[in-house]
Amino acid sequence: MADIGCDHGFTSIYLMEKKLAKGVIAMDINKEPLKRAKEHILEHGMERYIDTRLSDGAKELKKGEADTILISGMGGALIVKILSESIEIIKDTSELVLSPQSEIYLVRHFLHDNGFKIESEDMVREQNKFYVIIRAVPGTQYFTDSTGYIYGEFLINNKNKILKEYLIKEQKRINAIFKNFPKEIDKKSETRMAVLKEEYDTIENLIKKI
Repeated sequence: MADIGCDHGFTSIYLMEKKLAKGVIAMDINKEPLKRAKEHILEHGMERYIDTRLSDGAKELKKGEADTILISGMGGALIVKILSESIEIIKDTSELVLSPQSEIYLVRHFLHDNGFKIESEDMVREQNKFYVIIRAVPGTQYFTDSTGYIYGEFLINNKNKILKEYLIKEQKRINAIFKNFPKEIDKKSETRMAVLKEEYDTIENLIKKI
């Protein structure tokens, strides 16, 4: 497994302790977190199994070195950038495990546009924050409409309970925005209200479906 953006190395260590990987290449663009990762790896006696590497994304990963690539803890646009800049390496792997913290639709679109299909997806909540985890493998797949890309086709079809919690939270957010709109609105605000109304209706339909 290649853990890209490993930070202090705790995920890499966890993977080895739980025997979820035979070995890990822990990579980070910043020297200081990588230094901390090395210290933590030594503390856990994992230096034989976890290699640390200073790398901008996956650029220092060689073809065939890892069959699984893990990227978590960053925005969707940055994940897409990392994948795009090392596309030949990425396409040589057997699976991608991605957890974008924002702009998730960009990641889903990128996967479909670059020869990957989403095999599974889950959503979890911790400390009132919502996280999506995507597992993608080589293949062809497209969702029928934008809803699948924005909210997650797998999450919707599997009636994910955490997704439902997230959607209810989004409904409340939109309602709060509506309440703050002035009674007399200009053309720009009117357009904004129409967009929000469409988003609200989509969420309402998804909640009923889940």
